Amino acid sequence: MTRSVLMPSELFDSREFGFAQATIVQTPFGRVVHVAGQVAWDADRNIVGHGDIGRQLAKSLENVATALASAGASLAQVGALRLYIKQSHMHEGKAIGAALKAAFGDNLPCSTWIGVSGLARAEFLVEVEPSVVFLAPP
Repeated sequence: MTRSVLMPSELFDSREFGFAQATIVQTPFGRVVHVAGQVAWDADRNIVGHGDIGRQLAKSLENVATALASAGASLAQVGALRLYIKQSHMHEGKAIGAALKAAFGDNLPCSTWIGVSGLARAEFLVEVEPSVVFLAPP
């Protein structure tokens, strides 16, 4: 198996934190995309939607889409998501659901919502981690 590291310029440079934004792994069954958990940072590490979980989730999903696009994939190929939601905002299900519907339309993936006490930065309210995404054989 081989692994290719992807660092889309539209996302912040994560190398100083010791991780890639996305990788493609060539397996005997085809190519698989892995995407790092995405938060509401822009490429310059500015928070988008400070205090607004719906806006932060929308930006996080936009970042997931950017990472996937760098691998030749899209949100339509995501089968499941893990949402790490700051416990203080778990009650905002309507805003969370609206952001998911805006990103995925009627092609909603499975999701698991996990309440956490905190994320990498205090201003982050949500982090999105897509499940493995399979690509068509090369």
